[in-house]
Amino acid sequence: MGNKIVAARELAPKQMLFEVEAPHIAERGRAGQFVILRVVDNGERIPLTIAHRDPARGTITIVAAEVGHTTHLLNALRPGDEILDLAGPLGRPTDIPAGGRTVCCVGGGIGIAVVWPQVQALKAAGNRVIAILGARTKELLILEAEVGAHCDLLIVTTDDGSHGRKGLVTDALRALVEGGEKIDEVIAIGPVIMM
Repeated sequence: MGNKIVAARELAPKQMLFEVEAPHIAERGRAGQFVILRVVDNGERIPLTIAHRDPARGTITIVAAEVGHTTHLLNALRPGDEILDLAGPLGRPTDIPAGGRTVCCVGGGIGIAVVWPQVQALKAAGNRVIAILGARTKELLILEAEVGAHCDLLIVTTDDGSHGRKGLVTDALRALVEGGEKIDEVIAIGPVIMM
């Protein structure tokens, strides 16, 4: 028996969000951890970040960008379908500083799915949270409202200027620092060139 998908929605072209029944993982997972899943018998196992968890509902949320055969199969699933195997939580949780610090989370593209649990945990620990989210275009920007709900300051950038500030997330971070913002820690998640 697999883990049932209770909700699915397209975030951007070839990027899907799934809410999946997984009570054990929802209860024990922490920011920075991931699951390993398999969609079909004899299929490959792939890691995906636990983007959100709801212990009361017994669900976790994962986000998948379609980049290969397995993510193609996964992104074709709909509510009521099941993920064959789902193991987790795995990995070392992110070290979340105790309150009183200013932490800036910078997310680019699909990396925004990893920023979401980081900002939740940081805010819950009593920190001041700034998030800078970026994508090539407005159409490719994901989870803006979900991340923004846990931030003291949210800055959005798009390469083409179709939403938020025109430019790169690194431009926005540089502007914050040069403007005198005191940032104790930066967490960056996205393409290697961005980081």
